[in-house]
Amino acid sequence: MTGTLVNASAVAVGSVLGLYAGKRITENIRQTLMHALGLAVVVIGMKMAISAPDLIPMVACLLLGGVTGELMRIEDGLAWIGTRLKKSFRSGSATFVQGFVSATVLFLAGAMTIVGCIQEGTTGDASVLYLKSLLDGFASLALASTLGMGVAFSALSVLVIQGSFTIIASHLSFLQSPAVLAAITSTGGMIILGIGVNLMGLAKIRVGNLVPAIVYAVLYPLVF
Repeated sequence: MTGTLVNASAVAVGSVLGLYAGKRITENIRQTLMHALGLAVVVIGMKMAISAPDLIPMVACLLLGGVTGELMRIEDGLAWIGTRLKKSFRSGSATFVQGFVSATVLFLAGAMTIVGCIQEGTTGDASVLYLKSLLDGFASLALASTLGMGVAFSALSVLVIQGSFTIIASHLSFLQSPAVLAAITSTGGMIILGIGVNLMGLAKIRVGNLVPAIVYAVLYPLVF
């Protein structure tokens, strides 16, 4: 759990710094920061997505995951949680829910989350999550400067969801299989790519509903 605690703290600190700096950053700088972050996320997502030797099964996992996520209304659920938090803390930010949902998906949908949790859960090595903490800290600063307080509350999502997965992974050694990790990396990369597209304002992809694709990516190498 050490890696997750550091990660959640990095998101919280980065968000606070982003909120503080946000009052002193012009709209043009904010937009440029968001586009730069979006470009970086797109590049990372593409690199991860094409890492699999066979992309067709990963695309199938993404499609199945999207259908599953829509039926489960995952993104609507995240938005509901964000709305409740907004009301509870009387936030007047028009972007509170967007910030919470975008940051939650960005910090949790990537393969680095899965791989890092597996590594710490099975071997006790949290080095991957420490690296992720550094990246998420800078990302939360950029996001919070534009999307506001909702980004800071994504630290709770990181703490609860990522921490829970680390505990579960400690009992699932089969997740260390190279084939499983490759499938997770490729499918997760496609989801990350969607986040980058959203950050650049090119489209509105309901990336939260694509998260179940990770489950199918885990199952595929084990079944076929």
